[in-house]
Amino acid sequence: MLSDNIKKGVDRAPNVSLLYALGLTKEEIERPVIGVVSSFSEIVPGHMHLDRIAQAVKDGIRAAGGTPILFPAIAVCDGIAMGHIGMKYSLVSRELIADSTEAMALAHQFDGLVMVPNCDKNVPGLLMAAARVNIPTIFCAGGPMLAGRLKDGRRTCLSHMFEAVGAYHAGTLTEAGVEDYTENACPSCGSCSGMYTANSMNCLTEAIGMALRGNGTIPAPYSARIRLAKHTGMKIMELVEKNIRPRDIMTKAAFRNAETVDMALGCSTNTMLHLPAIAREAGVTIDLDGANAISARTPNLCHLAPAGDTFMEDLDRAGGVCAVMKELTKKGLLDTSLLTVTGKTVAENLEGVENLDEEIIRPIEKPYSENGGIAVLRGNLAPDGCVVKRSAVAPEMMVHEGPARVFDSEDDAIAAIYNRKIKPGDVVVIRYEGPKGGPGMREMLNPTSAICGMGLGESVALITDGRFSGATRGASIGHVSPEAASGGSIALVKEGDVIAIDIPACKIELKVSDEELARRRAAWTCPEPKIRTGYLARYAKLVSSADRGAVLE
Repeated sequence: MLSDNIKKGVDRAPNVSLLYALGLTKEEIERPVIGVVSSFSEIVPGHMHLDRIAQAVKDGIRAAGGTPILFPAIAVCDGIAMGHIGMKYSLVSRELIADSTEAMALAHQFDGLVMVPNCDKNVPGLLMAAARVNIPTIFCAGGPMLAGRLKDGRRTCLSHMFEAVGAYHAGTLTEAGVEDYTENACPSCGSCSGMYTANSMNCLTEAIGMALRGNGTIPAPYSARIRLAKHTGMKIMELVEKNIRPRDIMTKAAFRNAETVDMALGCSTNTMLHLPAIAREAGVTIDLDGANAISARTPNLCHLAPAGDTFMEDLDRAGGVCAVMKELTKKGLLDTSLLTVTGKTVAENLEGVENLDEEIIRPIEKPYSENGGIAVLRGNLAPDGCVVKRSAVAPEMMVHEGPARVFDSEDDAIAAIYNRKIKPGDVVVIRYEGPKGGPGMREMLNPTSAICGMGLGESVALITDGRFSGATRGASIGHVSPEAASGGSIALVKEGDVIAIDIPACKIELKVSDEELARRRAAWTCPEPKIRTGYLARYAKLVSSADRGAVLE
């Protein structure tokens, strides 16, 4: 056991004396020592209940003969951080989570780890750490929030909440109407109830083979989530005994499976940042072009919020991630021979699984579309690619051409939208919000929600080198690479330039001649950094472009 390094032999007697100081008995010290990485906090709704989940995991570990030891991981609530400097700390927290978990796991020589995350950067950060330290590891997320219900009985969620603010500014919703959403959009603990980034990553954790069935979809308040946690705690002991490690599971083929499920579910565009970053830690390379190839052959089977009117609890009732995977196997779209944390293959895990509601999970013969939920666009505006959640784009915006309305910050763009300066047909360009230029690559949920809330979602596109919340819908194109702060073409766009978007053809073009772009590039100078001190300044100096996962080099 790895923990022998801190507990075996006379030379380790000082180490053992400190384990005794923890109150551990000789019998507990002699068992496999399992780190339980809990993301519990009192500021994140998705994490406010993780103390109960972590306790259930610990109960499972003890029941199977192990000794659980709890230690923390941080997490940022993207919704609370939205719209101010706090959002600059969201994506960057992923690296802090991975680094600090690596430090704790290896400093204390745990025999195995159970990760208990739930929200947007916490899940990929812990997956990165799992791949990096490569000791037996399994995940048990906190689960999704239940959908809200307005006073008139309509179901609602966080994306509706943000759009309600836009509707208020448009004069189509009263202050009392906004209050109805405020009080009812987020009714329980858990990650927000649509197919946003947190739930996307928890579903893909299950799809890639690092969590038990139900990890992505069992609602947070359900007792089934506690039972899942106990079974997860029991299962880590089997993984330790068999020495099944993350890199045995997180292979290139497993990432290909995850990308396929991503396309079928219609996940958040943030997966296009996180999957490459996780794969890199596992010694695997995946790129944006590969995502388009997978999308081209993978039907989109689900339209959960914000793409539709169904929620995570509905997906769970219909059979969850495994039911989606079972549909995909009907056309041979998954490698079912791969090992998972169950100790069994994907094929064995899917035995007996059924699609229990074909309105929630479309049969593969009757998909929402023949292509997957995400598209990667390329062209002179984004030579290294940009990303759009195709499944959440209105049909009339799949092909669009219009004049650029250029803003050098998210705040300026929001002010223009609320002051009715954006007109139907416009293409809003928000730049210097990328990983380096932000720094931190803020999510643009406020401007996209403002556009939709003001009734412009079917006539206005938004393009940015920043990124989007999973709650974003509409023709919202992010991750433009290279970013403006690196001298990418997005830095050269001028007010009124025509931009052409063709999502089915995966193209995006700035209709300016090569000669004119060359003249603009020669005259361009990089603005001074927005932040010069602290973690964000260090991050800006080290971070890669979005097309490579915004990882630290």
